[in-house]
Amino acid sequence: MTMNYETFGLKEVINASGRMTILGVSKVSERVLEAQRFGGEHFFEMADLAVKTGAYLANLLHVEDAQIVSSASAGIAQSVAAVIGQGSLHHVYHPYDPTITKREILLPKGHNVDYGTPVEVMVAQGGGQVVEAGYANMCTAEHLEMMVTAQTAAILYIKSHHTVQKSMLTVAEAAQVAQKVGVPLIVDAAAEEDLFKYITDGADLVIYSGAKAIEGPSAGLVIGKKNYVEWVRLQSKGIGRAMKIGKDNILGFTQAVADYLAQGSEDGEAMKARLAPFIDQVNAIDGLTATIVQDGAGREIYRASVTVSGKKTAKEVIAALKAQNPAVYTREYQANNGIIEFDIRSVNAEEMQKMANRLQEIMEDKGEKSCH
Repeated sequence: MTMNYETFGLKEVINASGRMTILGVSKVSERVLEAQRFGGEHFFEMADLAVKTGAYLANLLHVEDAQIVSSASAGIAQSVAAVIGQGSLHHVYHPYDPTITKREILLPKGHNVDYGTPVEVMVAQGGGQVVEAGYANMCTAEHLEMMVTAQTAAILYIKSHHTVQKSMLTVAEAAQVAQKVGVPLIVDAAAEEDLFKYITDGADLVIYSGAKAIEGPSAGLVIGKKNYVEWVRLQSKGIGRAMKIGKDNILGFTQAVADYLAQGSEDGEAMKARLAPFIDQVNAIDGLTATIVQDGAGREIYRASVTVSGKKTAKEVIAALKAQNPAVYTREYQANNGIIEFDIRSVNAEEMQKMANRLQEIMEDKGEKSCH
């Protein structure tokens, strides 16, 4: 059997929403596929594979240790369990034992978001209890410190476009609080592109998604202080068993990190240059106005911001883009303001032309056509 979209009756998808889990996140390179194939065709001592690939990545990233996990969400859950259990096998086997009371995970209120699942669900899976600091629109170092108690197991900082951006303390400021009160700082940097900054800023554990900026297979990476990473690794005997990652993805992800560090990601100027023809085409369509905007969290990511006016609403255009084959998925966060964003990091020139054609059809009410 040759596998394709038709095999399962699936729609082709043009992913203009970014590195989103609901669409499979990202595409992988031939080199990553080769590494996955090597993993799939051979056997390994899995505990040794985890330690050795972790050491290899730690060397590349200039950190004490690293552990590959199944996803960034698994990284949150296992990191929370790690700092609560502190290497205790009793805790590994009884992670929700009520006699273990030091479970509070301190989190800025504006970071307690839903990124596809609520942050607090992953904290709870790791056995932690979220304690919010500050307010939805502000959290300072003082707000964070005043919430520390004898039951505080760690501070968790979510570095993400999903979180509140204004009036928030920095990672470095959170690290100063953590050091002052003697608890570890965990940074969830799932979609972030800088694999060095947050450790340099003072975090004890930093979590990345394998399939977002790094463009690897489904995986997560936890890096940081050796004892904390070893405690994370120990979770494979406990809650981590339900989140285990296969040998093929461990090796494919390791290759992806090496390639990412050697080649980097597309820079902002290149994105803007690729966007320019699409912007011109969209601006020629009645009822649409397009500009180039930068990512709201300050990352070097540029997108097409399209304002919808006239007979149709942004939500109607979004629904129509998804309805045909190929289905076009966009960023919908500002649809209530009449704005649709197109992230072209995973979109090639041919697909951008298809998107422009489809927008033309929608705005002219030619909704039954496919953009093949």
